[in-house]
Amino acid sequence: MPERPLFLERASFHRRRLGDAARVLPVLTMLLILVPVWWMPASLSYAGGAVWIFGLWAGLIVVVWALHRALLRAEAATLRASETPPPPPAETPPPPVKGPADAL
Repeated sequence: MPERPLFLERASFHRRRLGDAARVLPVLTMLLILVPVWWMPASLSYAGGAVWIFGLWAGLIVVVWALHRALLRAEAATLRASETPPPPPAETPPPPVKGPADAL
């Protein structure tokens, strides 16, 4: 039987999913930058493109800030969960003591 638990703890799972989101964010950003160029290149003026790029940039700053804060909180929760001692084992009652009366 493996020593490691089969399922991850909630804090560790949450931290891993936030890390996955941080890895996907650059790809998603690149797609969002290219969407107007692919869908409507003729109708997108220079001013519209500039508004789109800087709006996306500002939104990306907010998303990265929120993701960073969430990752810090998740890392702290993972450390707290790993520092807590495991619960004590269930106590078993001591075996009954046999006295001289039990020997008869």
